[in-house]
Amino acid sequence: MLVPPIESAAPFAIARLPKIVFGSGVVSQLPGEIARFGQRALIVTGAKSFTGSTAWERLAHRLRDADIAFTVMHVPGEPSPELVDEAVAQHTDGGYDAVVGIGGGSALDAAKAVAGLLKPGNTVMDHLEGVGPELPYAGPATPLICVPTTAGTGSEATKNAVLSRHGADGFKKSFRDDALVAATAIVDPDLLITCPKAVVAANGMDAFTQLLESVVSTRSNPMTEALAWSGLDRFARGFWDMWLAAPEAAGAVGEDTPRAAEARAHMAYASLMSGICLAQTGLGSVHGLAQPLGSLFPIPHGVVCGTLVGDATAINIRALTERVPHSPALAKYARAGALLLTETLTGNAALDGLVRTLRDWTERLGLARLSDYGVTDADVDRIVANSRGSSMKTNPIDLTDAEIAELVRARL
Repeated sequence: MLVPPIESAAPFAIARLPKIVFGSGVVSQLPGEIARFGQRALIVTGAKSFTGSTAWERLAHRLRDADIAFTVMHVPGEPSPELVDEAVAQHTDGGYDAVVGIGGGSALDAAKAVAGLLKPGNTVMDHLEGVGPELPYAGPATPLICVPTTAGTGSEATKNAVLSRHGADGFKKSFRDDALVAATAIVDPDLLITCPKAVVAANGMDAFTQLLESVVSTRSNPMTEALAWSGLDRFARGFWDMWLAAPEAAGAVGEDTPRAAEARAHMAYASLMSGICLAQTGLGSVHGLAQPLGSLFPIPHGVVCGTLVGDATAINIRALTERVPHSPALAKYARAGALLLTETLTGNAALDGLVRTLRDWTERLGLARLSDYGVTDADVDRIVANSRGSSMKTNPIDLTDAEIAELVRARL
């Protein structure tokens, strides 16, 4: 396996992280984590999938046994600024000691935003990047506990709450501050057992993309690279086994075998590492395009990542080879190719293997094309023009508009 040469120890900083509790069954520790702050919690969760599960029944029983009073708030889809403002107005006088986000990335992002604004009480538009006055956030935030029930976004480890408004004037922007980082992230792989195949595929590809983009990011550093490589290793060992064990429909029960349990643990770990790494390093071209695609069209974030990552990697590698042939990112891409293929590959063979594997995954997982969500060739210029956000700035090479357009058209 080709290992990139060790670069000089340039200065770097690691931002605040949550207390992390990881392992099978650790969701049982939630009542104790809430009790660190008080006895009253606002629980922010998805539309119905978790609260309709036996895991929720057991957890609610534990909360009541611990004398934790709680109110449940549902998030039906990707959170919008309006949803956050309405929730803050409804719950600001609830006297909550903690906010608990339980669910996928949408529920966790909504929980972050609500926790940040319950006490100040102002609109989230005051702080949303790129669409409002971008006033400094002064807090105080209500203590937040994040409990992911999917493996992909890594939102439990980040400081940004991603909010969306869909349509022609839509946006997908972040409310971002160190004060929004969860006090505790409880990552229990057992909660993944009811994930349907489509969720496993999209979220798994999101986690992979975040790991790969963070390791080749222009802001990567030795510490984040170590975490990213450990996440990529776990992803390679767990993704397909978890996908095979996942139920076909939401609410069904996945395989309860040692191999399936190990796969869920690998994927929960990979997702957590992806969140830690992206929070420190930024991402790349896939996530640069995810912003306009996810706001202008009703495309789930994981689908955007899964459908673009193969061609994005190919275009990055080609651009680096042509313009920056000695870039350390090429050696990192090659190492990722060798890791995924579990073969002793180097150089161009490993690079080709990485691209070939990612494109093969896109087809085998049945990930949708952009045109399935209404994207046409006439939309490409507008998508490219809106792709130059923070993620594109940490891509390993500055892609031209023509290269970004080529990427979008490759997945129409």
